[in-house]
Amino acid sequence: MAKIEVNPVVLDLINFLNLSPTAFHAVDEAKRRLQKAGYEQVLEREDWKLEAGKRYFFTRNHSTIVAFAIGKRYVAGNGFHIVGAHTDSPCLKLKPVSKVTKGDYLEVGVQTYGGGLWHTWFDRDLTVAGRVMIREDKSGSVSYSHRLVRIEEPILRIPTLAIHLDRGVNDGFKVNTQSHLVPVLATSIKAELNKEVAENGPAEKISNNSRHHSFLLQMIANKLGCQPDQICDFELQACDTQPSIVAGATKEFVFSGRLDNLCMSFCSLKALIDATSSESDLEDESGVRMVALFDHEEVGSDSAQGAGSPAMLDALSRITNSFTSDSKMLPKAIQRSFLVSADMAHALHPNYMDKHEEKHQPKFHGGLVIKHNANQRYATNAVTAFIFREIAMKHNLPVQDFVVRNDMPCGSTIGPILASGVGIRTIDVGAPQLSMHSIREMCAVDDVKHSYEHFKAFFQEFSDLDTNITVDI
Repeated sequence: MAKIEVNPVVLDLINFLNLSPTAFHAVDEAKRRLQKAGYEQVLEREDWKLEAGKRYFFTRNHSTIVAFAIGKRYVAGNGFHIVGAHTDSPCLKLKPVSKVTKGDYLEVGVQTYGGGLWHTWFDRDLTVAGRVMIREDKSGSVSYSHRLVRIEEPILRIPTLAIHLDRGVNDGFKVNTQSHLVPVLATSIKAELNKEVAENGPAEKISNNSRHHSFLLQMIANKLGCQPDQICDFELQACDTQPSIVAGATKEFVFSGRLDNLCMSFCSLKALIDATSSESDLEDESGVRMVALFDHEEVGSDSAQGAGSPAMLDALSRITNSFTSDSKMLPKAIQRSFLVSADMAHALHPNYMDKHEEKHQPKFHGGLVIKHNANQRYATNAVTAFIFREIAMKHNLPVQDFVVRNDMPCGSTIGPILASGVGIRTIDVGAPQLSMHSIREMCAVDDVKHSYEHFKAFFQEFSDLDTNITVDI
């Protein structure tokens, strides 16, 4: 059989996924890519000095990132062309006091984050990753900084109970998230033996050892190249160690964790970078091309760095005000703007076909899915759907439609939050996937390519297309 070539965009997605076990790491990798492409970082706590034709980004909490490229023909009051996505995924986050000891086992207490398919976390080779607050003493001066950390090797596991001890398990297994979802770190005896020979001194010197296992703290310190007592606090989560891959008999699938929603984050980010990579890309652009990747979508977006925060409006306001002192320009700009809310969609499942409405069954390789909901769980309307279809038609890109069955509840996205909070025209779209919110999800390689190309075309085409659309006259 001939060797199957994988599209470079898909391979780049795989690399992005493998470098992004947490929202913090995803933002860090996005930041690295933007800086490599010539984007300049601006800080929210400082004044901005922006210029037309230049490219910028800022981070908030290092888990949300907003990047934007200002057209050379931009003037205050012109619109923003935005793709929004989110950096977080359902996971297990370590509790503030994670130290658990039961039956001569050292375990790690975790909280459920978001609406995960928690049974998929059993019997997986897990590790921890996230950010750590570090105290550093230099020449008598003390400073504090956050450092990203990831332990690559498997150190945790949530073992299932043998069927011999639970004969009815196959008749229906219900996870008790408090008592069942507690990862095993080590046995007490082995941890004690390792503590005695630890290179960095006895555990009694570790200030956090009443809240977390000293064994775990030592592993984190070793990875960071610091002493355990320098660790002031952390935000860590359990992560699957199995890497993301291109798979399937014909190499048509991506198997990975966190496709919801790092797949859309990646596609939008790469589209922005590639649509603004040369001087000529912004030569005739009169608007601002933007990508906004938010944290905390999976838990409602109500945080300082979520889509429910002022982050988006702050960005639009500060960019507009960098070019004018006229306060009336921002409302004009918002009405000339357009948001693509990009969040993964539900593909038709061959074993559960009755879960989809008969005429709205998104399929793999069918392109981005336009999401509709009459009750505004999605923000799409006829105007915004037309715009997105028109761009697809011009570039020969496939699109699909989805509405949830009337007898099933409908999920939501950052789309309605930003549409109502900012007042911006919005469409909800997403690439189709299976196993959403599992520790291991899947999508199609063709849809990764279609998504990237559609977002890139949106950045390149929207300004001209929008001048030919009339609604409120």
